[in-house]
Amino acid sequence: MAKLNSFRVGKVRADLRGKVWYLTYHEDGQRIRCRVSSDRKTAQQMAAQVNAQIEVSAPTAFSFEAIGIDQLQERWLKHHEHVLRSSVHTIRRYRTATHHLINFVRSRAPRLKTAQFTQRHAENFVRYLRTIEVAPNGHANTAKRPLLDNGVRYILTTCRSMFVFADKHRHLSPYSENPFSSIDLDRMPTEDARPIHLLSFEQERQFLEQCDDWQFPIFLLLMLTGMRPGEATHLLLPDDVDLQRRLLSIRNKPQLGWQVKTRNERVIPIVSELADVLEYYIGHRVAGPLITRRSIQSNLASSPAFPDVKAMESALMDRSEDLKNSTSELSPRELQQKAARLVWREAGAIRTDRIRCEFMRLTRAMGLPEMTAPKSLRHLFATELQDKSVDPLIRSELMGHSTNRDGGGLGMTGRYTHTRPETKARELERALSGRAAIPVAREWLTRRQKQ
Repeated sequence: MAKLNSFRVGKVRADLRGKVWYLTYHEDGQRIRCRVSSDRKTAQQMAAQVNAQIEVSAPTAFSFEAIGIDQLQERWLKHHEHVLRSSVHTIRRYRTATHHLINFVRSRAPRLKTAQFTQRHAENFVRYLRTIEVAPNGHANTAKRPLLDNGVRYILTTCRSMFVFADKHRHLSPYSENPFSSIDLDRMPTEDARPIHLLSFEQERQFLEQCDDWQFPIFLLLMLTGMRPGEATHLLLPDDVDLQRRLLSIRNKPQLGWQVKTRNERVIPIVSELADVLEYYIGHRVAGPLITRRSIQSNLASSPAFPDVKAMESALMDRSEDLKNSTSELSPRELQQKAARLVWREAGAIRTDRIRCEFMRLTRAMGLPEMTAPKSLRHLFATELQDKSVDPLIRSELMGHSTNRDGGGLGMTGRYTHTRPETKARELERALSGRAAIPVAREWLTRRQKQ
């Protein structure tokens, strides 16, 4: 006679406790007991599945490996490094964000495992983040301040992604939820976000008029193309600069240790005034970075450090080999990135931090010390395109943003719509026609040509 409150399927025993069925079995010498369902038929199906997995020595549906939070971070970052091939910068940001969680666990419960980390721990972690102070941008000599709301949200989003990885790789109990999923990040208010300051028409003119001859082409380039400072510093002559067709190409350069932030390459048309300024700025240079350091720009007669891109690639291989022999602390990609910085520097390129310092020097002189990020020029560019009703697809392409191919945003329109270069150039010309930078650029060029 069949028992109503228990049954066995091979090596798996099922027992009814109250109204819930539990399965009991041994795996790798350990006794496993797990809650299944209140339905007997479902319990029988799960018992049969687990028994079949035991028979072939496969991990059972309820097996998992509980590891420490620091081990989880290490495995997750290695997954991004070796499987997803996320950028070195992205991995560094992920490491910094999740290190706050490691510090929290070490201070509260050093032996806490992934399977023991609950929603309560996640909520206590949020409270912990509200109490700590950090150095902005990671600079050790900067005065520390509390985390801003956007910073807290980014850390929690990153930790949630790390626990998604833990769930997929069976480091969480199979019947537990991601502890960070219960925190509704979308409803978390942002009360202390840094304001975005946009230059007015007169401020744009004032900003450019106080630039010296070295600063002017750099900031005019950022203003009238909307490119990221890091993209501007990695434009190479002549490969990325076509002044005859008035086009700038933002290309990934993995062979030189640099890639576009979103990996999305793009071509940006440039208005005639900017093309004329760049032609004057480049002079007789035929190779090397478009934007060079002051000392190099002031000596236009000097020959470039590298005659072409192939020479830079060869130098990068030599520098990488030298660094590999001198240190073993960095990963291969970190070594290449460090070597690439040396090669770009030798070629005459400036650091993006230098653009930021020059920008702050100019805004302070204007009485706008709160404007500290040259990225605000990119915001200004996007805003001008919006004000002039430039087609959304063209705006997205000019900015180099990733388009959503899954139905949101541009969706399938982005997949089936192809923008002709002349259309993009016409829209950009129309959008920038009223910018203060245009007449200032003409005046600047006229003065220099008369000298």
